[in-house]
Amino acid sequence: MNFLIIAGSSIAVYVFIVTAVRLFGKTEFAQLSITDLVFVLLVSNAVQNAMVGSDTSLLGGLCAAAALFVVNFAFKYLTYKFPKLSHTVQGGSVMLVYEGKLQKANMKRARVSTDEVEEAAREHGVDKIGDVDLAILEMDGNISILSHNYQSKTTRKRKRFAEDQV
Repeated sequence: MNFLIIAGSSIAVYVFIVTAVRLFGKTEFAQLSITDLVFVLLVSNAVQNAMVGSDTSLLGGLCAAAALFVVNFAFKYLTYKFPKLSHTVQGGSVMLVYEGKLQKANMKRARVSTDEVEEAAREHGVDKIGDVDLAILEMDGNISILSHNYQSKTTRKRKRFAEDQV
C-alpha cells in the first residue's frame, strides 16, 4: 500500500510541475543559464519529500522513479496521439520577424528581446533584422531564422525560459 501512495504522490507532483511550468513559462532546457539550473535543482529538492514521504529506502526511490517514467511515457504518448493536448501543454511556435519587420506584440508575449533576435540572426549568418525573411520562436525554445541570403545554417538555443506560447 505504501508503494501505491508513493506512485500516486509522484504522479501528482509530475502533473503539478508540468502545469506550473506551462503557466509560468515555457519549458526550454536546451541551454540552461545558471539561474535556470539552480531553479531546477531546488524544485527537485522541494518536491522530493512530497513524492516519497518518510520512505527513504531504495525501493521507495525506485517506486517513485518508476512512477515518473510510466507517467512521462504515457504523457508523451498522449501528446503525440492528441495534437490539441500537445498544443495545450507545449504551446505553439511564435513569429518574431516577418519580412524584415519585428513582430513586437509577439516578442513581448514570448518575452524575447530584440537583442536575442539579432543574436540569433547573426548566428544564422544574417547581418541585420531587415534581411530576415522569417524568424520563429519554436516550441522547444529555439529561434529559427529564414533568409534568402543566409551564409550558414545553425540552431539558436534560448538561454532562459520562454514565456507561455499562446
